Amino acid sequence: MAKKKVISSNDIIGFYMDYVLEHGQNPKSVFAFSKLNNFEEATFYDHFASFEAIEKGVFEAFFTNSINALNKNEDYNIFDARNKLLSFYFTFFENLTANRSYVIHSLSNNKNNLKGLKLLTGLKNHFTAYISELEIQMLDIKQEQIEKIQQKTLKESAWLQLLITMKFWMDDTSSSFEKTDIFIEKSVNTTFDVLDIAPIKSVIDLGKFLFKEKFQMN
Repeated sequence: MAKKKVISSNDIIGFYMDYVLEHGQNPKSVFAFSKLNNFEEATFYDHFASFEAIEKGVFEAFFTNSINALNKNEDYNIFDARNKLLSFYFTFFENLTANRSYVIHSLSNNKNNLKGLKLLTGLKNHFTAYISELEIQMLDIKQEQIEKIQQKTLKESAWLQLLITMKFWMDDTSSSFEKTDIFIEKSVNTTFDVLDIAPIKSVIDLGKFLFKEKFQMN
């Protein structure tokens, strides 16, 4: 059978995800994987250095596909930072849900420590850069060193929030993952309310929601 002449990184990602889900493990070798999917081994290395690189690429692709979808919507480009971030969350988690079987397989063994996973490092780089581009308003300190600390803290906090939401989604058993949608709205709005030095009602509301969910799960 003739080899495929043109193959993209997304093609390889798709082949890899299908293999893992069908076999419950990684392919034995790049050679066997390439042969199975009818393309040259050298083509694999044009896009990825290893299977571990593909695993990172999967989550980067979830991010990129979400951003590309958002940028096609004219309304998104005129949203403020709060609504842009909410739109990203809902779109990103739609992508995760469409590939839930793979995500659960990939992360389930480490779902209580997502922060330390190497396969999410690419996603983190993309996401924290995105947070910087949103130009979220912080307190105007007018001191360069403090402003740098503020921006670093904002990006790390936003990343932690995304990981917490992913963990919540992985554990969510509600229909259509509606509780995750509620959690996204409450957590993102709470973050912006705190930044705006708004009343702490949203913080209390989020706390009650988390306590109730934790109590019910136990």
